[in-house]
Formats: sequence, C-alpha cells, structure tokens
Amino acid sequence: MADNTYDDKHILTLSAIDHIRQRTGMYIGRTGDGSQYEDGIYILLKEVLDNAVDEFIMGFGKRIDIQLDYNSGEVKIRDYGRGIPLGKVVECVSEINTGGKFNDDAFQFSVGMNGVGTKAVNALSTDFEVRAFRDNSYSEACFKKGQLISQKRGRCAKNERNGTFVRFVADSEIFKKYIYREEHILRRLRMYAYLNAGLTLDFNGKQIISKNGLLDLIHDEAKFEKLYPPFHYRSKTLELVFTHTNRFSEEYYSFVNGQFTNNGGTHLSAFKEGLLKGVNEYSKKKFSGDDVREGIIGAIAIRLREPIFESQTKNRLGNQEIRSELVAEVKRVTEEMLHREPIEAAKLIEKIEETSKLRAELNTVKKLARDLARKTTLRIPQLKDCKHHLNKEKGKGLDTMVFITEGQSAGGSIIQCRDVGTQAVFMLKGKPLNVCDLKRDAIYKNVEIYNLMRSLNIEDSVDHLRYQKVILATDADVDGLHIRNLLITLFVRFFKRVIQEGHLYILETPLFRVRNKKETHYCYNEEERATAMEKCGKNPEITRFKGLGEISPAEFKAFVGKNMRLTPVDSSQDHALDQTISFFMGRNTPDRREYIMNNLVITEESLS
Repeated sequence: MADNTYDDKHILTLSAIDHIRQRTGMYIGRTGDGSQYEDGIYILLKEVLDNAVDEFIMGFGKRIDIQLDYNSGEVKIRDYGRGIPLGKVVECVSEINTGGKFNDDAFQFSVGMNGVGTKAVNALSTDFEVRAFRDNSYSEACFKKGQLISQKRGRCAKNERNGTFVRFVADSEIFKKYIYREEHILRRLRMYAYLNAGLTLDFNGKQIISKNGLLDLIHDEAKFEKLYPPFHYRSKTLELVFTHTNRFSEEYYSFVNGQFTNNGGTHLSAFKEGLLKGVNEYSKKKFSGDDVREGIIGAIAIRLREPIFESQTKNRLGNQEIRSELVAEVKRVTEEMLHREPIEAAKLIEKIEETSKLRAELNTVKKLARDLARKTTLRIPQLKDCKHHLNKEKGKGLDTMVFITEGQSAGGSIIQCRDVGTQAVFMLKGKPLNVCDLKRDAIYKNVEIYNLMRSLNIEDSVDHLRYQKVILATDADVDGLHIRNLLITLFVRFFKRVIQEGHLYILETPLFRVRNKKETHYCYNEEERATAMEKCGKNPEITRFKGLGEISPAEFKAFVGKNMRLTPVDSSQDHALDQTISFFMGRNTPDRREYIMNNLVITEESLS
C-alpha cells in the first residue's frame, strides 16, 4: 500500500543549479535533438550570444567570434566588449538574479533582463568555462554541470583585447543525442546581423554581416517576389520595413532589443494596426485589414528599457502599455514613407485594390460552392469521420487524426481497422489538382479539394482544424509520391499554418513482409528486410507491397495503432519554401527538366 503521508521531509529546497537541471523547460523551453530551430542547444547558444550582442548595442565591440566543433559539440564564443568585471565572474555565471542588466546605466536596451541566461547554460553543460579580459588582466572560472571546479585570476601573458570568452558543451544527459544543424545556427546569426547593422559575426571562419539591417532581411526573404522596393524606416528605438508579394499568406519578423520574438506580441500587433491605419489615411479609403495584409512580408524591431517577455525564452512581448503610442508612430511613419515614395505607394495601393477585387469575386465563388454542396448532400461522401474532434482552446482531441488515402482500396483497409473514436479517413478520387500556379478560387471550383477543405474545417482559419494530425497515406510508388507532393503543394499554397504548426504528417507503411512458419516481420526499408531474412533462416517468404490496398485490414491495424510510424512534414529547414514549391511543382517545365538532367545520378543498380 502506498505511503500517502505528507510532512516536513517531503518539502525540498533546490539550489538554483539543481532547479535549472530538474526544470529545464522553465528556462530554455524544450530540449530537443537539434532538428528544430527552437531546440534547447540553440537557446544555450543564444543566451551567450545575447550578452555579446548587448555589448555591441552599448557601443563596445563590433565583432563576435563563434566556433563550433560538430563532433564534440564544443562551442566557443569570444566578444570584444567591456568584459565581465573581474571580481564578479563566478557570480555572473552561477548565481541566479546576479548581473549587470538590472542597472540602466550599464545596459539601456538589453535582451538579457532576468539574470538567468548564462547561468542556465552553465547548469546545463558538462563543461563550462568563462574568461573575462580587462586592461590586460583576466579572471577565469571552470564548471562541470554548474559546479565550480577551479578559478584563476592574473595578468595576461600577451596582449588581449577586452571582452569575454565562453566555452561550453551541452550536457548529453539532458539533450539526448543532439546534433547541431548549421542552417539553424546561420539563420539565428543572420537575425542578429539584421538587427545590428555593422556587427560582424564570424562563425567557423564564415563572416555574417548586414549593412542595411532589416532591409537586408526582407530582400533575402522575399528574393525575386517583391512587387515594389520595400519601404524602410529606422530610428534609435524603432525600425520597420515591408513590401508585398503575390503570396496568399502574410509573414512577419518581429524583434525586441535584438531578440527575435518568433511568437510576436504587442509590438507586432501594433505594427499591423498602425500599418493599416497609415495606408487607409494615405489612400483616403477604407481597406480591410485582410486586403492590406495579404501577401505582405514585413519586419519590426523596437528597443525598450524594460521589456516584459512571457517566458525566459523571450518568444513573445507582453508590454501592453506601449501599444497605443506604437500604433500612432507606425501610422505616422507609414504615411510619411508613402508620401515620400509615390511610385512605390501607387504599386502598393494597386496590389491592395486587386486583392480587394479578387476577394469580392472569391466570395461569390464561395457562395456558389456552398450552395452546390448543400444541394448535393449534407455529408461529405469521401469522409468517414470519427466521433471526437480537435478543440485547441479546451485542450481536447489531441489524439485525433485523419488519413488522406489514395482511393477506395487503401481507404477501405484503414476504415476496417481504425479507431472510430479518434481516426477519420478521407478518400481521394484519383490525383488531386495541382494548385501551384492557381488562385484561391481554384479550391472552390474543384469539388475534391473543396470537400477536403470542408472535412478539415480550415476554410476560414486553421484555428478551426478538426484533427490534431493530418496524415498523408499514399502508396510508396511514383504515383503515390506524386499525389503526396500535390497535397503538400496545396497546404503550402493555401494552408501553410497546417505545416508550420506541426499538423501535417506522412504515414510510413512497410515495403516488405518477411515470414516463415513461426514468425512474421514487416520491414520499412532494405536494411530491415535483410535483418528479418537472417532471423527467419533459409528460404523465407518475402512479399513486396506495391500499394496500401494490398495490405489486409488485419495487418494494417498494426501500422495505424500505437506503433504507427509518422514522418512530420517540416518546413523549417527551407526558408525559401514558396520558391522551392514553385520550382518543382510550377509551370517552369524546361528549367525543371534541365535541373533533373544536370543532377541525375545513374547507379549500376538502376541499370541492372
């Protein structure tokens, strides 16, 4: 029988270091394995870089050196700022709520405000070393998992520029099997460069620098899609830039004191509102927010003395008191820029008017599609629904999913073995329409795509998605892969948030069945097949599944149950996703053919 007593001995007081190690998520968010941009190993890197960048913001040190050994995971960062005061080096990296960011005299527009960041890096590293240089003297300290091992202070053997050196190795006990990905690091460093024009970041010998700040960011992200040269404004405490593309989505980058707030916050909502008011004031019209923002790509950066973030990871700004003043400033700046650049302003207004006209036409098409759907049937014939559905606000239906299958045969197998409470099935009729170069009205004019959109309930907003997971269950052949690509193109083109918020998956199903009279193995690749053949001994029976319809319902149940293998469709690795989709799925057939011929690899196996 369990001991349910609750007395003094059950109350524990953890040291700051132990608390960080036991409650890691409070300090750096998720740990992860390095595959995602927000995984913990990059947050450790960010926390050290924040301090170096703060020095640059205050006018000290125009260069930061970063070295990473991918094999050992060792990170070295050297800045050339003022250096940590030599008598406080140990305290600054090991004692919570200790630091120089509480004093406006030393740091007026700092990212690190809570006195936690570097301490978290120290606590979560197997090895952590810090060395401060001031006037050719130094003070250093070495730690293991946050515990001080040694410290030293003295004169430098050779001339050393002022600044701080930090070396750390993330603890593999906390960050399981992590691997640094260069693309995530470079993207984070580029964000620092955009926000701090003139700062040089040297990463493993590669220099990252921006001369034009956020203007460079928008040029890099919009590439050749810009409909007009971006409008750009910069002052000591506010920088903003925006342009339009022919995309259907809106995209923003927001920053506070050099920190990339990827979840936005007060400053981003104020930017949107101020931009709308400025455009309407300039044009003397009453455009809707949707019309003004469709296709926009913009960025805003502000500097605050006392920013309030929603967590230690600083992904979202919460200062509500700045909103009204910031809206008014963005409105004023927008009007001034439009008056100053009348040719670009005319292109902007033309784009918005075209969007408004197309939206009115789309509403007519929507009405016709809905009327037709009501006349045809009250139900969606291709959908075999489940009992429960996703409700994000209430935290319900997080185990729900819908399989999008290739025809009746594959769908039939899943229908017979699925969990009717949480698993739905939508059966396609042939190959879906390629919508890469089509306008939004295409999804209303095509019955199958319209029914899929209705089934998912994402017509008005992805917030209304009825299933936590949208799973593409197509055959592992050329036709199946083509259908998968067509569906991914649909989501990228019109419902990108389904991908960005981690709802879209690919169902991995076995390619082979290897069995003898005693045992059966289902294999997802050649390596697993070879291992299964060894286990089964001489002359096992080997079946190659060409399509999902060949797998019986009894067998299929194992592949859509607890051990289901799903691969998430991840767009975070490709920051030019729209261009990638356009190249591979668009109408540029000659360019694509040339690319294929130049990159085609012919092996001996393919010739045999």
